Amino acid sequence: MENLFQPVLRGKTVIVGIGNPLRGDDGFGPALIERLCGKVSATCIDAGNTPENYVGRIVKEAPDTILLVDVAHLGLEPGQYRLLEPDDIVRSGLTTHDMSSHMLIAFLQDQTQATIVMLAVQPQQVLLGESMSACVTATLYTIEKQLQEAAHA
Repeated sequence: MENLFQPVLRGKTVIVGIGNPLRGDDGFGPALIERLCGKVSATCIDAGNTPENYVGRIVKEAPDTILLVDVAHLGLEPGQYRLLEPDDIVRSGLTTHDMSSHMLIAFLQDQTQATIVMLAVQPQQVLLGESMSACVTATLYTIEKQLQEAAHA
């Protein structure tokens, strides 16, 4: 199986997990960051549900690549995922957070020369107080392995 991230992660990379662990599958981004921290050569940032609070830190890293990780309503089966380019995100309006993803991306594009991509995972549920669903948890392990291979420490 081809590694989805091998051609994407180039140079200095920042991986940003976005989401709220108290809302079921919405905790995917922070859970991935927790699992990757110290196991990959990329800078890993858990931005929670307020990624706008971390733009200064992201910009200060002067990355070549920024990988945003979040759940998004893609119209896919729960647990399926896609890598989205900035134009795909801007056109789709995908977001489950206060600051829309396209605004975050626009700001990061303005402040860095980085290639920006988003790993978007289709959630099954994002209900307050629920655990991550089994299908999204399985995707978490798959993505963790692929990112460890692509951004090995």
